[in-house]
Amino acid sequence: MKFSYNWIHELTDGLGIDPPELMKLITMKTAECEGVEEHAPWLAQVCVARVISVELIEGSHNVKALVDAGPVHGQKQVVCGAPNCRPGVLTAYVPSGVTVAGGKEIRKATIGGVESDGMLASGDELDINRDHAGILELTGVEPGEPIPGCAPDAVIEVDNKSLTHRPDLWGHHGMAREVAAISGVKLKDPVDLTLIPQGEPAWHVDIRDFELCPRYSALVFENVKVGPSPLCLQQRLEAVGLNPISNVVDVTNFIMAELAQPMHAFDADWLHGETIIVRRAGEGEVFKALNDESYTLNTSNLVIADANGAVALAGVIGGAGSAINDKTTRIVLESANFQAANIRMTSSAVKIRTDASMRFEKAQDPLNTVRALARAVALLQEVAPGCRLVGGLVDSWQAAAVAPPIELPMTWLVRKLGRPIGADEVRGILESLEFLVDETAPGVFSVTVPTWRATKDITIKDDLLEEVGRMIGYATVPPVAPLQPVKQPWVNEERQFHHSVRELVAAQGFTESYNYSFLSEDAARQFHFEPGAHLRVINPISSEQSLMRLSLLPGIHRNLVENAKRYEEFRLFEIGNEIHKRGPGELPNEVPHLMAALYSKGDGKAGLFELKRLAECLMPGCTVTPAESGPNQHPARCSTIEWRGETAGTLYELHPSLMDTGRAAILDVNLAVLFRLGPAPRRYKPLRRYPTSEFDLSVIAGLRDLCGTLETKIRNAAGPLCEKVRFLYAYQGKPLADDQQSLSFRVTAGAADHTLSNEEVTGIRNAIIAELASAGFELR
Repeated sequence: MKFSYNWIHELTDGLGIDPPELMKLITMKTAECEGVEEHAPWLAQVCVARVISVELIEGSHNVKALVDAGPVHGQKQVVCGAPNCRPGVLTAYVPSGVTVAGGKEIRKATIGGVESDGMLASGDELDINRDHAGILELTGVEPGEPIPGCAPDAVIEVDNKSLTHRPDLWGHHGMAREVAAISGVKLKDPVDLTLIPQGEPAWHVDIRDFELCPRYSALVFENVKVGPSPLCLQQRLEAVGLNPISNVVDVTNFIMAELAQPMHAFDADWLHGETIIVRRAGEGEVFKALNDESYTLNTSNLVIADANGAVALAGVIGGAGSAINDKTTRIVLESANFQAANIRMTSSAVKIRTDASMRFEKAQDPLNTVRALARAVALLQEVAPGCRLVGGLVDSWQAAAVAPPIELPMTWLVRKLGRPIGADEVRGILESLEFLVDETAPGVFSVTVPTWRATKDITIKDDLLEEVGRMIGYATVPPVAPLQPVKQPWVNEERQFHHSVRELVAAQGFTESYNYSFLSEDAARQFHFEPGAHLRVINPISSEQSLMRLSLLPGIHRNLVENAKRYEEFRLFEIGNEIHKRGPGELPNEVPHLMAALYSKGDGKAGLFELKRLAECLMPGCTVTPAESGPNQHPARCSTIEWRGETAGTLYELHPSLMDTGRAAILDVNLAVLFRLGPAPRRYKPLRRYPTSEFDLSVIAGLRDLCGTLETKIRNAAGPLCEKVRFLYAYQGKPLADDQQSLSFRVTAGAADHTLSNEEVTGIRNAIIAELASAGFELR
């Protein structure tokens, strides 16, 4: 929403704050501003000039014009291409060195062999209007004078979201009220209600649903001459982003931008009958709008109609058949109030959001309709001299129930505000915002909310607290610690443990997935689970979610199948609960598990080793032992994971029947066991002072022999001087037999009090060789 500083200045008495400072005050006390920009600053240097003579430039559509730019600039020669540049015309002259709209800098130049000093400008080039067909044509002014009614301005842009609850701030008068309260100046009211004609109206209005249209007001004018608006009015609209169209339409837009009351003008000669009907649209009723689009309506839409049909979509857009045009001489000027929710739904349904609909959907004040018409009478007398009112005010409305005053105790206000404040200051703030304040008891105010704040904004005393707080400035409230005991909050250690596991697994390149805890009976059977063993949901969302899962595998399997359609390899994991039945009347046992999966197109061996590494990250020092495979596991690739004397999980490859496009390795860890065991105890170990010795061994073993078994034998045989044994690699091929493999290990040995001698290292090596030989293994 754009606000003109000049406009706000006119609506306040003696405002002495510059635009940047005003923007800051509005942000701190009313609504968030996005910035302030100058509008047409060049107008301070542009002046009126009279064209003295015009001479066509040979071979060009341009002309050489001699102009009188007044006593300051004198006579200037200007090259101009406008078709209406002719002797005697008064227009706008831009001196050289001035930058105009679009960043165009005017310089002395030679054009077509003719020197040009300055420029004769159109309204579009000066940001007065959007007319670029020719140069401005002025009347009633002398050369050297400024453009009448047009001056540099500053535009403050306010974030629309911060105005959603304030329908009054969608107009300059509402914002000027805030500025007056903030700066301590007086607000001017541009409306003269005495201009509303008395007597019997010439037209009538028939509202058939007061819930959707609480009020409809109108005035009828005749002898109206449609034409351009004065330049001052056009520039004011252009500054706030509204397109000047004609004097009648510009007046309605001007009032909308000033009083936040949308209006619409109908060509009375194109209306049938002298009764305006406000009704719901018929089912399937077709309406042709001003944008030349046709819309099919339904009974949820509200329309303005005459005897022949809809002439406007209420609160959103007017109709094409009754639009104002150059031949219009009689108008019906509408000023109505509509239900906010209905306008919003209609606007969304037809996919049209206009300046009018944006204001109506904020819940406008019904009393504003007549104020807007009074303002229109004054403006139309200026922009369309000779127009006459026909009859009195057309007005039909059903007044809403008046909200009772709000009781505001000062003791409560001070306590909630968090700082002392006097009753006189509170009264002054509320009255500056035009609340009616009456002290009904010592220290207790009875506050009557103005109609423009009573629609959906101010309803309880807490709202009044906010009004006082924002006006004094929340920065004036001293920061005080809460007056209550401070204690350390309870920490859910198991939840923190799960977070740490999640972070560790994600750091290894795994992507977390979330699956439902429910599954179908068919899914349970697919993974060889008996449906009767599951906890059954009494009121499932669907038949596909009737059982509580006994394992995370069905969900992870579904993730694997879907992602395998798009990726050659990937890593997934999930942390969730397995839900196991207990005895009658007992709550189920929920066991947290981590299930990690690694999918690839290879033989799957690498995936198993990678998940073994992940298990070692989670459980340092864990051991992996071959185990009998289950129905969901590969017949030859299944093992259990032991950690600190307990079984903590399983590591296996998914059964080929469950994954036909590739191989999937699965790591299933019982997090309840890990949490109960806690982190492995750590003991201090001093830094080694003496170097270690290393040597490698390659052991010939069978294809089914486990390197973990050999590693244990080597460690035990090496004795207390063995620091560590590390598996290096496996080899198959010549000269080994087909049923043999070579497993290589690196042994690190050392002592805490001396450097090992060659004899000691040789003794360790020989002890290992002897132990392996006794077990039937030989070195390569």
